[in-house]
Amino acid sequence: MKDKTVLVTGANSGVGLATTVELARRGAKVVMVCRSAERGEAALREALQHGGPGKVELMQCDLGSLGSIREFARSFQARHEVLDVLINNAGVFSLKRQATRDGFESQLGVNHLGHFLLTNLLLEQVKRAPQGRIINVSSGAHKVGSIHWDDPHLTRKYGAWKGYAQSKLANILFTKALAERLRGTAVTANSLHPGAVGTQLGKDRETGFGGAILALLKPFFLTPAQGAETSVYLAASEDVTRVSGEYFYKKKIVSVSKKANDRGLAERLWSWSEKEVGLA
Repeated sequence: MKDKTVLVTGANSGVGLATTVELARRGAKVVMVCRSAERGEAALREALQHGGPGKVELMQCDLGSLGSIREFARSFQARHEVLDVLINNAGVFSLKRQATRDGFESQLGVNHLGHFLLTNLLLEQVKRAPQGRIINVSSGAHKVGSIHWDDPHLTRKYGAWKGYAQSKLANILFTKALAERLRGTAVTANSLHPGAVGTQLGKDRETGFGGAILALLKPFFLTPAQGAETSVYLAASEDVTRVSGEYFYKKKIVSVSKKANDRGLAERLWSWSEKEVGLA
């Protein structure tokens, strides 16, 4: 990973921060993408303290705002001509329905649509890499997920797990459709399940609600460093140089749900997503 440029979204805590630290230890130049400047600065200090020989840079972006994503992409392109690895790690879990700045249901908006736009905007930088890699952090929750075409933003009947599972299914469908589009290039796209990690995912970002429950359950979870192992493997290992369109768990290819393997569903989601974020 020496001198390779890596971008990690949601890098201020948990798996994202652990991924940043490990890749920096291996010599990568890591761009930490964080929504909060304050939390980002604290995470940057920690990454610089533990990151070893690599370089670490902080950039701010709100994946719940299409405007912020476009502004970030322009800033990144001005600083970096090449992006070797893009790790779409950021994620939200909302106990009550919330909306992004653009009116999307927050889980679908941040977990899928935000990363969909970001990836497409930075695709040329990834293609300039000798062997570009795009890594989407999904979840085993995709197996109970469906794309609710009649109401994808869940305005009528919201459920936290319903929304989260939909967004995680979308991550895999996006990965598979992207891998098809990248066939014949030097860029790969893969997704993964990090495992049950003790992070701040279920904690309300504004009120802190849910923090006590997470603290109580922490002994039963993987550590962020353990959760980051598959992301780091997909970013760094030569074993997956030519592997694309797959879903990994514990650094191995594993099966996905029938819906996640539906090519027609993946193409439908791609077309819908293009319209939602203004790329069509």
